Amino acid sequence: MKYLEKKKIFVFGGSGLIGKSIVKTFLSNNANVVNLDIKKLNIKQNKYKFFNFDITNLKNLETELNILIKKFGIPDVIVNASYPRTKDWPLNNFKKIKLNSLQKNVDIFLISSAWISKFFADKMSSKKRGSIILLGSIYSKLGQNLDNYKGTNMSENYSYSIIKGGLDNATRQLASYYGRFNVRINNLCPGGLKSHVAGLSSKQNLKFIEKFKNKTPLKRLGNSKEVANVALFLASNLSSYITGQSIYVDGGYTII
Repeated sequence: MKYLEKKKIFVFGGSGLIGKSIVKTFLSNNANVVNLDIKKLNIKQNKYKFFNFDITNLKNLETELNILIKKFGIPDVIVNASYPRTKDWPLNNFKKIKLNSLQKNVDIFLISSAWISKFFADKMSSKKRGSIILLGSIYSKLGQNLDNYKGTNMSENYSYSIIKGGLDNATRQLASYYGRFNVRINNLCPGGLKSHVAGLSSKQNLKFIEKFKNKTPLKRLGNSKEVANVALFLASNLSSYITGQSIYVDGGYTII
């Protein structure tokens, strides 16, 4: 059974780690997918389209969103898997962060996501249906455990927790308002995943991985496909009575 038959889906950040898995999973379930990113993801399939979209250009954001609607129409589902950040993102820890960097990252990450969600919720309301999926984090709910970073080249990120926490409550506020129009908004929150360090080319430190795994009931990191499978559920009619929820795909990390 193909769960997304004939659905039109926009995936912001569809060329990234999680976004790529979501795009491929949706395509395998017969969705028509538009990948909105600045980095091209080459997939040769007639149901797939790439559209260059810079989410950080807030000045022209609404204009670009209207161009998108004019070109492709109103989608049935949007997923925002984008991860916009400044070049000094690795310095957004408590010791090194600067006020202007915090402000810029909140603007291009949190504000862009919140506005894109409202924009599409308004458009979907006219059709009386739609599903919007935000990408949160375990740090939508938790503070970062500093012990995980000891003895590694990694550090906590103050901006990240603020941004993801903001998206968590934006999800509830959006769902509260747009539920009357049968538009559902949910927040998909991954835990630790096998990946590189955001903002750096290096892989995760082995000490970090071991500490993180030991604090996770399933005793391992997750992978992007496991997150994409939950996005598939939230995008499909199988989740038709779920809205305003933050759903954790974290191997149980947030329960202890």
